[in-house]
Amino acid sequence: MRTALRFRQVGHQMLAPLALLEQLQARLDEAIGLIPTDRTPGFASLVLELPEAITLPPELDCASFSFSHGQAGELRAGYGVAAQWTAQGSDRLRVLSARVRDLTRHWQHLDPDETGFLGFAMLGFAAAPHPASTPVPARPADRTADASADLPDALLWLPELGLCTRRGQAALVLTTRLPATHADLRRRWRDWLARLVPALDAPLPEPLTSSTLTNLGSLPDLRDWQILVESALTAIRSGPLDKVVLCRRIGLRGRRPFDLRRLLAALTYLFPSCQVISIERGETRFVAATPERLLRVHGRQVEVDAIAGTAARSASAPRDAALTAALQASRKDQREHAMVVEAVREVLDGCCDAVQVPAVPRVMQLHNAQHLWSPVSGRLRDATDLFTLAERLHPTPATNGKPQLEARQWLHRMEPLERGWYTGVAGILEAGTSPQLDGELWVLLRCAQIQGDEAQLYAGAGIVLGSDPLAEWRETGHKLAAIATALQFA
Repeated sequence: MRTALRFRQVGHQMLAPLALLEQLQARLDEAIGLIPTDRTPGFASLVLELPEAITLPPELDCASFSFSHGQAGELRAGYGVAAQWTAQGSDRLRVLSARVRDLTRHWQHLDPDETGFLGFAMLGFAAAPHPASTPVPARPADRTADASADLPDALLWLPELGLCTRRGQAALVLTTRLPATHADLRRRWRDWLARLVPALDAPLPEPLTSSTLTNLGSLPDLRDWQILVESALTAIRSGPLDKVVLCRRIGLRGRRPFDLRRLLAALTYLFPSCQVISIERGETRFVAATPERLLRVHGRQVEVDAIAGTAARSASAPRDAALTAALQASRKDQREHAMVVEAVREVLDGCCDAVQVPAVPRVMQLHNAQHLWSPVSGRLRDATDLFTLAERLHPTPATNGKPQLEARQWLHRMEPLERGWYTGVAGILEAGTSPQLDGELWVLLRCAQIQGDEAQLYAGAGIVLGSDPLAEWRETGHKLAAIATALQFA
């Protein structure tokens, strides 16, 4: 009888930690012989089924990342480093794309339990590339640490231990660089199992009493924000800018060090339709709860979210319906949204066939905000891969402005802080049906960098003709509340 079948007979209750560890160790010993022992350089991933879906990534004392979507019931988490590649400068994605081509040619996936899961990697990159020959600059007005001090300009990260949940099924993925000996793999992977199993058994964190947070100030402050918005409007009136997206950052201090696992649980509960992202490297704890998917590539099929135009929510159903109707009728918001749709369609028309755009935008409703949303789709032509498409789409008018280059140059001159990975991109890549990896990438919005009891939160607002500085300030406040509310319970 297959080990997986024996495992399924356990039912949906997680095994006692000792029994689970013993079963996983036994299955590892059975499967370790599948790993190739030849001297050909490359990578191998071994997938082993778990008895129960994982709803919250466990904490292990190592570099890690996680992507979870509460509504979809999906999770990907990675721990440790089997391999990583970094790149800096304007060709950063082309450099990493070449690494991926090498990886896919020499990456073997072994799934003895027939789970359907594969090895995966994380791809992420900062909001703007920095010259390859120079360090990331610090802005004179930006007196706090860079939001992504331990995050490089662009990163492709293959974890040694991966966890997956999809449609109620779960698995772990152990990945190694080849060549490797069976004895060494058995030792290292048994060590991962011994660390993982107790963490899987840890109870979900219970909510704490809401804590008061101390506001450490905003950069820019309200006065400087008003000046910055007026400068943007002047640039838009004089051309060639049509739109520019301004960012601000606030600092918050809690009464106790923030608990990252509690924060992820709170964000998942508060924002089930958002992708909740966590990246831990060195001293950096970078968290996001983002509604915006940059792209999804499966085979040659592409999906892109066009999101722009924002309104608040209300606890009163009639008032909330009125806010939705006002958003749909707002010429300013419709114009801002149309710019994003036009930019997305222009990119897809250049590299896709059968591009489809909704006739009118939908409304994406989140816990504390609602947005105009148009899902755009197409079919990639053979000459284009995920990396090329990501490079053409990013930064979108929703996070940067339009035209893309002019908006980026204006922000580089005028914005008083370094964004780091805020409005950058991160997501999961895995082997698919084409020579390139399939993947889903998310725009890093509603972000926070956390260190001890302090957090730096980021949000932005799109400035177009008709924008009001105070209204845009309030909009950023609604967006900042997404992370701030969750931090009160962390």
